[in-house]
Amino acid sequence: MRIGIPCQNHNERRVALNPETVARLTAKGHQVVVETGAGSGAGWADSAYVDAGASVAAGEDVWHADLVATVGTVDTTRIGSNAVMGLLRPFDQGEEMKRLAGSGALIFAFEAVPRTTRAQTMDALSSQATVAGYQAVIEASRLSNRLFPMLTTAAGTLPPAKVLVLGAGVAGLQAIATARRLGAVVSAFDVRAAAAEQVKSLGASFVSLDITTQDSAASGGYAQEVAQDEQAQILAGLAPRVAESDVVISTAAIPGKPAPMLITAAMVASMRAGAVIVDLAASTGGNCESTVPGEVVVVGGVTIVGSTDLESRKAADASKMYARNMAAFIDLVTGEDGGFQPDWEDEIVSGACIARDGKVVHPRLAQP
Repeated sequence: MRIGIPCQNHNERRVALNPETVARLTAKGHQVVVETGAGSGAGWADSAYVDAGASVAAGEDVWHADLVATVGTVDTTRIGSNAVMGLLRPFDQGEEMKRLAGSGALIFAFEAVPRTTRAQTMDALSSQATVAGYQAVIEASRLSNRLFPMLTTAAGTLPPAKVLVLGAGVAGLQAIATARRLGAVVSAFDVRAAAAEQVKSLGASFVSLDITTQDSAASGGYAQEVAQDEQAQILAGLAPRVAESDVVISTAAIPGKPAPMLITAAMVASMRAGAVIVDLAASTGGNCESTVPGEVVVVGGVTIVGSTDLESRKAADASKMYARNMAAFIDLVTGEDGGFQPDWEDEIVSGACIARDGKVVHPRLAQP
């Protein structure tokens, strides 16, 4: 199979395959062509890819490979009737998926990979959320005017910072673990019943509210949208917790829908000057009413981080994990002869497919 690795847009430092993974693929007989400079944002020169057995070429050659492995954006002006796999946000960008389908390309997205045991090696959402959760705490600690750990010094004792994490999925759990390592006192909230035990296992306290908890097993591990009256209860219960926090990390997301509102403008106003909110849901509208996607703003002395490139800020390790996810998918669609040969009877292959034969085919997006 001929695999193409394109450059990403200027805000994206990650790359779909790193030299180590390329070496494994070329050892299996695959041809890998890398666009000039594709790995530079993550710290890998073109020569590292050449040493791994890849060739380096202009973008046009890359986009006409059998399978184009990308991180995010797909260039519709360069794509052909080949296959593309990446983090394409298909359920948030339905119209974009229709445009991609019109190119005749076979479109796969990691967001659509079924959440099954067999598909864990292809779970790019989890691998990248791990990086985002870690980096959210690093950003918060950089911007906060508080030290995270308790310190006992000759000048007196400094109490630890209070960190509240909203949403205890992969990103939230990593944020909890990172904040705990830095010495903060951490609490967390989630609407899923199973989250309480996971939060406590990391040494944080769980915020229990008088609401009906959700069974995440019924929704593939994701949280579901809550009723309006229950949403009001959640906001009322979280308000005092937010007010007393030095840092709030919000990670709550519902696939294919705007991020749920968890931090109102009134809650922001209740926080002390110097407090920090890092909103990991900024790309889908944000969990905080005052978030500006893609920007860092200060509202009443509270810093609100709406950056959407946190994974990219640790591009080397994020790319290493992503490359392993991508290589696992490549193995799945490789036939016995080494060519591109997707098995449409395989639930992972069919489930990950967004567009085929010129039209959108995923059940969540296809028109009746």
